[in-house]
Amino acid sequence: MSLTIQTPDGAFQCYVAQPAKPGKYPALVVLQEIFGVNAGIRSIADDYAAKGFIAIAPDLFWRAEPGLSMSEASEGDWAKGFALYSAFDFDKGVQDIAATIKAARSHETGNGKVGVTGYCLGGLLTFLSAARTDADAFVAYYGGATEKYLDEAPDIDGPMIYHLAGDDEYINKEAQADIKAALADKPNVTVYSYPAATTRSPAPAVTTITRPMPHWPMAAPTSFSSTNLHSNIMTKG
Repeated sequence: MSLTIQTPDGAFQCYVAQPAKPGKYPALVVLQEIFGVNAGIRSIADDYAAKGFIAIAPDLFWRAEPGLSMSEASEGDWAKGFALYSAFDFDKGVQDIAATIKAARSHETGNGKVGVTGYCLGGLLTFLSAARTDADAFVAYYGGATEKYLDEAPDIDGPMIYHLAGDDEYINKEAQADIKAALADKPNVTVYSYPAATTRSPAPAVTTITRPMPHWPMAAPTSFSSTNLHSNIMTKG
């Protein structure tokens, strides 16, 4: 299923996965990595739908190449993804996310609640969305370059969980320390740091965050409720 979002710059598509049973559900905006809304992101959205969310994955690279779906197994796709990342307009990207949040609030099967979650590029955009948008809750996974935007941390008012890997090839120890320090005095934010390394291939240990790791983010609904986000997102009524 898809959803079209109209912006002043044009329209873009979102992949939408919904719970099977009729009802009113919270929405979750699922933000991509550098490979577009690919099979991994779609499978994550499908899993969230099975757990009781309307999962909406916006095509964030639509201005450069609409409908992009690349493979993390291809070195050529890695190179293309990094090129798209380097040219990406983050301000426009957050505006697109804000437009997606607005559409999610009025979704015909929604209950008006909207959360945002994302991985790598999407993790950074989740952080920026927490500072700049009105979603109800946020869960960010290993957002590369977050340390460059920490001056926006004071603007994060909603509940947020931020996940880090202990050893991350794109977020070094100094950057991790800066992220933790910037968020340390915010009672609405919880940072989880895991003693595992990021890797390009899925690993059997659930504590290992991979880049990308289609099975890791599926635990996120539990994370929502773990810091009283249940009342913000998980409530179905």
